[in-house]
Amino acid sequence: MNIYDIEETLKKEIENISEYIFNHPELGNEEFQSSQYLVDVLKSHGFDVEYPYCDIPTSFRAEFKKGEGRKVAFLAEYDALPGYGPNKDEVAHACGHNWIAASCLGAAITLSKLENISGTIVVIGTPAEETTGGKCELVMKHAFDDIDAAIQMHLGAENNINVVTLAMDSIEFTFKGKASHAAAYPELGVNALDAVQLTFAGINALRQHMKADARVAGIITDGGMACNIVPDHASCQFYIRAAQREYVQILTEKIINCAKGACLMTGCEMDYRFFENSFDDLVYNEELRTDLKKSLNELGICSFVEDDSQASGSSDIGNVSHVCPTVYCELDTQANPKVYAHNEDFLEYVHGTNAEETLHIACKAMATTALHVLEGMKL
Repeated sequence: MNIYDIEETLKKEIENISEYIFNHPELGNEEFQSSQYLVDVLKSHGFDVEYPYCDIPTSFRAEFKKGEGRKVAFLAEYDALPGYGPNKDEVAHACGHNWIAASCLGAAITLSKLENISGTIVVIGTPAEETTGGKCELVMKHAFDDIDAAIQMHLGAENNINVVTLAMDSIEFTFKGKASHAAAYPELGVNALDAVQLTFAGINALRQHMKADARVAGIITDGGMACNIVPDHASCQFYIRAAQREYVQILTEKIINCAKGACLMTGCEMDYRFFENSFDDLVYNEELRTDLKKSLNELGICSFVEDDSQASGSSDIGNVSHVCPTVYCELDTQANPKVYAHNEDFLEYVHGTNAEETLHIACKAMATTALHVLEGMKL
């Protein structure tokens, strides 16, 4: 049987994977039930599994070796998001990571059933894409050093094989001042909240000198305890993004200088830390992208958006792409009107009958491109 025929025999099981993960949503780095379930499925199909992997409790690496040759990896995600349901207190898969997990396992299992191929089929379980970025940690621990190609797909609002992901730093500033009575002895205080506000002012002044692709978004996480006390402690967090990692580093240094300037103006002391992993921009391997697009064309996906640069977020798959040939693609949910990831309406299109067609297209297309890698595609 060919890839398409094999995938057809696995359709119900692949759909069940998606439904199980959807019905058991867990936050990043807490995906114990989801990761164990995926490991058990892979073991049942003859994959050798290391779990936990790289000392990350909810990460795993599964391999199916069929002779000597290349290693191709499918990158499963399975963390969910908070803030859904009638009271906005439920965890849910509003980014469709249940679909990603199912499509990656489906493609890998399908490929493992194919006769007369040589190489190793790998599934790497990558936790916490929505928060700390599990792939960043896996890259730092050399998990992709022996991988010849990495493949992943995502659901989205359109068919897009030109997805842009921005490099990103996550920085937190903590200012220390001196408390005093805000009315009786204001002259004795050193206002840490002023330093936070001046940092925001400095960044806002910097915006007119940023490149067009740069994005800086921030919040105040600690602004004092009472109006009649000069705040002696205040903090704020920022996401700093741009199309290239090199420019993010330049911009981050300028923003640190804004915080240092706020200290000079207020007399505060300041510490900073990177509170999440730094994400890199996504670098495509053109041979993989061309091949995956051809595979999708053969499955009836022929129309793609041309430019994604105006609607860009960040993802830890960018870090993988800097150390390993990588391809990433979004498939249209086919919702009308369009729905977008992280919106509550997106939940209706990441599982069940609304997601079946896209799920099986992804499995077949990724398995086909992975087969071409194992067969010696130029990378």
